[in-house]
Amino acid sequence: MTLILYTVIFVVFCTIVAYLLESDNLESLWNSFYFVMTTFSTVGYGDYSPVTFAGKLFAVFMYLVGIGLLGVVIGKIVDAFSIFKRKREEGKVNYMKKSHIIIVGWNKKTEAAIQEILSTNPTIEVVLIDTLNKSPIDMTQERVHYVQGDVTAEETFEKANISEAKSVIIFSDESIQDPSLRDAKTLTIAIVVERLAPSVHTTVEVLTEEHTSNFSHVKVDEFILSQETVSRIAVRAAMYEGVSKVYSQLISRQYGEDLYKISKKDQWITYQDAFNDLLDNGATLIADGAKLDINRRLNEKIPSDAELYVICNEETYQKIS
Repeated sequence: MTLILYTVIFVVFCTIVAYLLESDNLESLWNSFYFVMTTFSTVGYGDYSPVTFAGKLFAVFMYLVGIGLLGVVIGKIVDAFSIFKRKREEGKVNYMKKSHIIIVGWNKKTEAAIQEILSTNPTIEVVLIDTLNKSPIDMTQERVHYVQGDVTAEETFEKANISEAKSVIIFSDESIQDPSLRDAKTLTIAIVVERLAPSVHTTVEVLTEEHTSNFSHVKVDEFILSQETVSRIAVRAAMYEGVSKVYSQLISRQYGEDLYKISKKDQWITYQDAFNDLLDNGATLIADGAKLDINRRLNEKIPSDAELYVICNEETYQKIS
């Protein structure tokens, strides 16, 4: 910054001196500034040039000093961009934006999750936290930011601006073999997250179902039982041929219909009202929150805080949301 300040002062000085020496020729300070900058940059269009001896002598001085000084400044600016790029790749640049999703831990599941988030929402950004020395994600992807640091340390999450985040996903550390130890580390991370940002929605991957009660004490919002989930889907697929394709549609927007969350509309008094209206628009109402028994409660009134879930394609969702 000091070098840039000195350069600005030198340019202003040269502009004023050149104008004083060549006032009849340059006519205005703006023309003088233009002449100084074309001289510094060696462009030299020739539309303005000194005609007096003093003016020519001062132009030689600008050649000797100004060109070198401007070259150093440009080099420093280029170096600054290179340093910033390297620090961003190394995860040493703080994230300052809001409403982002933080993902803790890098593995194949994380990679798939990031791609799913980016394809589902064209505006939301993702912050990945891990201990890797360099980002595993292609940093030309502007919507993905990497923060390197201890995943159990508060300062790491503060660098990720957790207080302004939309949600946090904590994946189990696959480098730990013992499922109990993996869940213990996940619990430690969850405690840090909930202490720093209790209002941020937190989803954690848990290996053993018995451990979910431990997470409940730190007010984790949702649990993903990865091993049990895979096992149960495999069993369903064995018993009901093709059912895995149904699961794929529900959990990923890449296949067929998708699952969307919508708000209650004023004209919907009962679930029957919502069900019929949505059906007419090409969507199927299947749940209110975790309750999947909508078809047996059609005559009940919809509460104002209902969390309604529908199955439809993206075009239909845009129409009804």
